[in-house]
Amino acid sequence: QVQLVESGGGLVQPGGSLRLSCAASGSIFSINSMGWYRQAPGKERELAAIMYSGGGSRYADSVKDRFIISRDNATTVHLQMSSLKPEDTAVYYCLAAITTTSFGNHNYWGQGTRVTVSS
Repeated sequence: QVQLVESGGGLVQPGGSLRLSCAASGSIFSINSMGWYRQAPGKERELAAIMYSGGGSRYADSVKDRFIISRDNATTVHLQMSSLKPEDTAVYYCLAAITTTSFGNHNYWGQGTRVTVSS
């Protein structure tokens, strides 16, 4: 019923920048929040940044002051990443808490986009 599609991942050198995007589509009534989680090899998935419907946002300490989350419309979220470090290497997943036209609230995940920071 709902699909989240991420884009923007790739290979970047340390200190570089990258912009991730996620677009939600489907039988959507409303989106409560959208954000980004990441999972590095051998590690658990962790929150990178999330933005709530009221406009508030929350960042992991490890990315604060380097990453900026934004929403340019109701169904699209971006993650502007700067001053990238090798430890930022991970698969980044888009997350959206969505109320559909036929069901209640539910969390939906994108398939992920890979970010590799290496010289």
